[in-house]
Amino acid sequence: MSRIDESMEFIPVRIAVLTVSDTRLLDQDRSGQTLVDRIEGAGHTVAARQILPDERDQIAAQLRAWCADPEIDVVISTGGTGLTGRDVTVEAHRDVYEKEIDAFGTVFTIVSMNKIGTSAVQSRATGGVANGTYLFALPGSPGACKDAWDEILAKQLDYRHRPCNFVEIFPRLDEHHRRK
Repeated sequence: MSRIDESMEFIPVRIAVLTVSDTRLLDQDRSGQTLVDRIEGAGHTVAARQILPDERDQIAAQLRAWCADPEIDVVISTGGTGLTGRDVTVEAHRDVYEKEIDAFGTVFTIVSMNKIGTSAVQSRATGGVANGTYLFALPGSPGACKDAWDEILAKQLDYRHRPCNFVEIFPRLDEHHRRK
């Protein structure tokens, strides 16, 4: 079973938050604010925050820019993961991924099933890695952001989490780019 090893030192992670919405402004962004509050509450740093419209090219460009920024370790987006024609966040993420974290979507679905039942099938939450940066796409509801953070990301982004976590393999995420 997973646990936090309190004898280890906490390592803060620098996280960018992207809200994908055609209509929201910063003061109306409850999902993004939910993530910001939880990120900071856990002792991590919000390295950047932005709202973009549901435009695949713009979303992918922002993800790539943040992946190229050495001051950002993780990008979490919220919104645009559903099934409607304007929901293109998942496609934008996959345009950027070098590797997809397949189990992230599966685990998110399990967490969601416990909260919202079969409505969980309408979410396409996803995770991946690009240029040594983790990327996660979450649904646009505050509840989904809360569940993803509390049940998955808070643990996996805590270096003290055992038996393993995302933070401990940061140094190896881009090893394929290094000269042999």
